[in-house]
Amino acid sequence: MKRFVTLAIFAAAIAAVAVAASAHTGSAATRSGSVVVETQFPAAGQLTVNSVVVRRKPAVKAPKIKTLTYFRSDFRVQEILAVASAKGRSGVTWYRISLPMRPNGTYGWIPAKAVSLTPTVARIVVDRSSRTIDVYRNDKHVWHGKVAVGAPGMETPLGHYYVAATFVPYQDPFLGVYALETSAYSKLTEWPGGGVVGIHGTNEPWLLGKAVSHGCIRVSNTTASHLKRLTPLGTPIWVKD
Repeated sequence: MKRFVTLAIFAAAIAAVAVAASAHTGSAATRSGSVVVETQFPAAGQLTVNSVVVRRKPAVKAPKIKTLTYFRSDFRVQEILAVASAKGRSGVTWYRISLPMRPNGTYGWIPAKAVSLTPTVARIVVDRSSRTIDVYRNDKHVWHGKVAVGAPGMETPLGHYYVAATFVPYQDPFLGVYALETSAYSKLTEWPGGGVVGIHGTNEPWLLGKAVSHGCIRVSNTTASHLKRLTPLGTPIWVKD
């Protein structure tokens, strides 16, 4: 995880131009008034508003979990992953979304009108016990590789997450040729960003297959290059044991 979040800011503004159009062509979506509502999940996308309150239930008066803003603190556009939808009592459609925050596995609800979504096409499965990573695209297995995971006491957290950001490390061979920021958080809090778990390449491939990191998932640079090509923002990640 070393230097992982610190370097992410180099790609901060790149994603900001990607929100201009809704990309629902070919997806299973319905129209409610002027709002396009995605019905195929998981689905990922970006906010269409400056900020939105995330609620514990699909209701305007439900308790607040947090506020998501269009830009994150590092000035990247906030990526959203929705896993389900529901209609509130007023007939408004809400999305249940995965939240990049502590504790891991936190979910909340936002109005469908606040975000533009498209069904995801890929998924990443990391097996912590076998220390492997598998990539699927359009339900087909497309890549398998070795990983290094968190050391005892700093274990890579299990659960369901998603690709929250990506970047090419700048003059830092420790992170390899490519890196993904996940929505998971490690047991450590003193790292920049509060302990965000990454999936990244490495300049120490002999450590793959071992439990040696501070929580991040290290992969070979070959695997990192495949992740760059196959797993866009919003890709679901399942870390299992």
